[in-house]
Amino acid sequence: MSDPTRAPGARIIAVANQKGGVGKTTTAINLAAALAEDGYQTLIVDLDPQGNASTGLGVEPSDRSMTTYDLLLEDAPLSDVIHTTKIEGLWIVPATTDLSSADIEMYSNEKRSFLLYDALRQPAIDRYRFDYILIDCPPSLSLLTVNAMVAAHSVLVPLQSEFFALEGLSQLMLTIREVRQTANPNLRIEGVVLTMYDGRNRLAQQVESDSRETLGDLVFQTVIPRNVRISEAPSFAQPVLTYDTQSKGSIAYRLLARELVQRHESATEGAV
Repeated sequence: MSDPTRAPGARIIAVANQKGGVGKTTTAINLAAALAEDGYQTLIVDLDPQGNASTGLGVEPSDRSMTTYDLLLEDAPLSDVIHTTKIEGLWIVPATTDLSSADIEMYSNEKRSFLLYDALRQPAIDRYRFDYILIDCPPSLSLLTVNAMVAAHSVLVPLQSEFFALEGLSQLMLTIREVRQTANPNLRIEGVVLTMYDGRNRLAQQVESDSRETLGDLVFQTVIPRNVRISEAPSFAQPVLTYDTQSKGSIAYRLLARELVQRHESATEGAV
């Protein structure tokens, strides 16, 4: 049983967007890899029943005997579900399609929105000394996503540079507001990162302009380019940072990681 009065050591960030195909899992994997590369002990919690983050980090389906399903619904200890990856300093709690039924099974639990919160605050997590925990959410505003937002300190939103991109954010923002009001008053928006960005494309330029005008400093200065190496890397079960370390995609995710850390350092200094 976790102690809810314990402050978690790691910064917990939910990577969420209810729209599929926006680069959510790609961002979770590569941002985590970039943070680990910079020396930050990092954990990915794969909360998507598709298990793409697990596959993208080389965890074979046959090796996923214990998963986020067990962490949430079977009270499994962290040591039983955490896997190392080929990247030093990066761990993952994998997922399988078993997670597809989790929403239904959680519904009858009176603590249904706090299962991940408790799991990520069990005392055993301290020995891993994580600096960052990234939660790869499913592409829906389900009970799994609500669990991620209740457990997290903040939400990072990947936003594809395409028509109607901003309109799709409204429902996500409403969900964040509801979670703030009911379960996690300290939840904030970490920021919005533009993905699949093609600077030669006028539409992409317009989406960036509109995003910065509407959301201001919430939008990261770093944008993630449309890059073939980013698209290829998952088929080799690697982040782009190890698949092609000098590619434009690798460089962009390193910049994003450093901007993220800088934001946290600035916020901490401002709070002192």
